[in-house]
Amino acid sequence: MKTVNHWIGGKTVEGASGNWGPVTDPATGAVTTQVALASAEEVDSAVAVAKAAYATWGTSSLAQRTGILFRYRALLDARRDDIAALITAEHGKVHSDALGEVARGLEIVELACGITTQLKGELSTQVSSRVDVSSIRQPLGVVAGITPFNFPAMVPMWMFPLAVACGNTFVLKPSEKDPSAANLLAELAAEAGLPDGVLNVVHGDKVAVDALLAHPDVAAVSFVGSTPIARHIHTTASAHGKRVQALGGAKNHMLVLPDADLDAAADAAVSAAYGSAGERCMAISAVVAVGAIGDELVAKIRERAEKIKIGPGDDPASEMGPLITKAHRDKVAGYVTGAAAQGADVVLDGTGHTVEGFEDGHWIGLSLLDKVSTDSDAYRDEIFGPVLVVLRTETYEEGVDLINASPFGNGTAIFTRDGGAARRFQLEIEAGMVGVNVPIPVPVGYHSFGGWKDSLFGDHHIYGNDGVHFYTRGKVVTTRWPDPSEAPAGVDLGFPRNH
Repeated sequence: MKTVNHWIGGKTVEGASGNWGPVTDPATGAVTTQVALASAEEVDSAVAVAKAAYATWGTSSLAQRTGILFRYRALLDARRDDIAALITAEHGKVHSDALGEVARGLEIVELACGITTQLKGELSTQVSSRVDVSSIRQPLGVVAGITPFNFPAMVPMWMFPLAVACGNTFVLKPSEKDPSAANLLAELAAEAGLPDGVLNVVHGDKVAVDALLAHPDVAAVSFVGSTPIARHIHTTASAHGKRVQALGGAKNHMLVLPDADLDAAADAAVSAAYGSAGERCMAISAVVAVGAIGDELVAKIRERAEKIKIGPGDDPASEMGPLITKAHRDKVAGYVTGAAAQGADVVLDGTGHTVEGFEDGHWIGLSLLDKVSTDSDAYRDEIFGPVLVVLRTETYEEGVDLINASPFGNGTAIFTRDGGAARRFQLEIEAGMVGVNVPIPVPVGYHSFGGWKDSLFGDHHIYGNDGVHFYTRGKVVTTRWPDPSEAPAGVDLGFPRNH
């Protein structure tokens, strides 16, 4: 059986706690790997190594950092397929989706390659007689990232490339459900020339997480995951004096107006709801149909959903893979089986789906629930699976009020041909990311990603300008120098005579 150990100080370090976690192949249900689960003492060791590395990395030149990052970007590009294969083997998503994940992570590496312009300071001269004021940004020290199972390569790359580019050292605690991609990312960074100890990977569960949150030498914590855990991360790490960005869950809505291109809206709903088996914090999980278009829109969504090919992620014919674990599969299925009793019209029920030859995999089909009540469990909760709910409203205003009443505010979208309605929507909607005829409005790397309300705890969004500001702190320097005319007598301020 394959074993995944820690990566500390530029090398593999065997787990010493005696605790191991199982990693399954979601397509077969078989345990293929065991991953070391770190003790608090092992976390201490990783942080100590990162702290020692910061002594030199924190004062390294921008030229050194960006040179390494450019080489790192080239290595990641050359190993895209290898990284994607690890994601598919442990997460289950289809290979093309895994490749897309790597590509989105690479965007942030590319942003980090240009960190020189992001770290430029400001200067004001002569604010008073012979007084200048400048502002600079400096790294924090050791920072940590705690990342989720659904994007085992992309989300870590949303964090550590910017963090190390800014001069910090990093301790990554990836999900123990699919840990291998994180180790490969770290190995490639070392191959690119990143000094030992600048990037470390510690695998583990709650023990490792709590050790990072309380560690006095960890200056900041980045997190992506569910809302209850995000709230815990923010509360606990903040109480220990740390800077925190904790991105939580979502219930992303897509408002479809009567004038929308319904074919385009149906295509978007299917791809955004069922892509990556719905295991995305930016998945569209609720469609709000306005006016009389509801029946036609639901019919179009159903027609498309029924054609989606479900199978192992390494099969090129597969368009959707299994869910990450059997327990999660059963939880998702429970929302579908309970929907009818709560008043929903179950248009598609995917709970009985299996794949021939892979009967023990964590399979579930696509489910479509129509005329869902805002009081139902399927609407209120983040299901994190291939379940799309449809709600009906009579007017645009009712639709906006419905969306704004949600405790989540991660992303949302509107489908319409009316520019005025779209403009109103982007200003009136209470969410951090908005798509106009774009179903999954994940920003490009040089804009920041993050939601509102219960979808984000902390002041900073992730990557982009917010990411740079999160991983640095500002300093203002006020300087006064005497004029050369005031120099002591006898000092020659002319150019030195060379001949």
